Amino acid sequence: MGFELFVAVLVVLAVFLLFNTVKIVPQGYEFTIERFGKYTKTIKPGLHVLAPFIDRIGRRMNMMEQVLDIPAQEVITRDNAQVSTDAVAFIQVMDAAAAAYEVHNLTRAISNLSMTNIRTVIGSLDLDEVLSNRDDINERLLRVIDAATQPWGVKVTRVEIKDLEPPADITEAMARQMKAERLKRAEILTAEGEKQSAVLRAEGEKQSAILEAEGRKEAAFRDAEAREREAEAEANATRMVSEAIAKGDVQAINYFVAQDYVKAFEKLAISPQQKTVIVPADMSALVGTIAGVGALAKEAFENNAPRRSAGSVPNTQ
Repeated sequence: MGFELFVAVLVVLAVFLLFNTVKIVPQGYEFTIERFGKYTKTIKPGLHVLAPFIDRIGRRMNMMEQVLDIPAQEVITRDNAQVSTDAVAFIQVMDAAAAAYEVHNLTRAISNLSMTNIRTVIGSLDLDEVLSNRDDINERLLRVIDAATQPWGVKVTRVEIKDLEPPADITEAMARQMKAERLKRAEILTAEGEKQSAVLRAEGEKQSAILEAEGRKEAAFRDAEAREREAEAEANATRMVSEAIAKGDVQAINYFVAQDYVKAFEKLAISPQQKTVIVPADMSALVGTIAGVGALAKEAFENNAPRRSAGSVPNTQ
């Protein structure tokens, strides 16, 4: 009976020694080892054997990147505007021993340090700068907080302002200002559009006037050319008739008579006061006169034909 009790005590003691000497560190963590209450070393992830009754685990430090929420607080800007802001910080323990023994309650220390620096940075800026330069604020906070936490063995990778809430009256004033600015830009764009439209319309009218003037110029040139040709034809006709009269052809005299007769009858027909046109009874005489003019023209053409043929020189080659 006594032997069995001795064996049981040995087994219990062995199990106790096993649990106190063999330690397994999980991935992403580091443990500090204390001997008689003093830090001696840091053990990495894996299986480790400690000295029984002498060494013990001091701190279990998380070496993975962690997210730390910074509580919301009221901050006064440089132009005495009060804003409510909160933030988030991303931290990672780089030195387990320093993080364990250089500062008490690491997360609370970083949170208070971040809140203090947020008040400092935002308090040095105007409200408009705070609302429009959030990236600059994040950069300044990161630089200051990371430098302050280096002795603690902590690396601050990012600091981000999550929310900025101005007072309700300032928010309303900003909304009115934004609306007024948008209306102003809309009016400017409308005025620019009307100006451009007027310029294009004036340019179109200018081009239309130029084209119209060129058209009138071309028409006047054409009319002058037509009148010139008509006068030339009239002169040629007069010359031909005069030559025929000089040769004793009586029918040539009828040309001038028929011409005046037709012009007088034309004026009579187109007169605005004339409602009734009286056709003369001797229309047959007018037709005969016109026929005589035709015969005269035919005779003149036949006389000119031999003259042109006689003036031509035959080709001897």
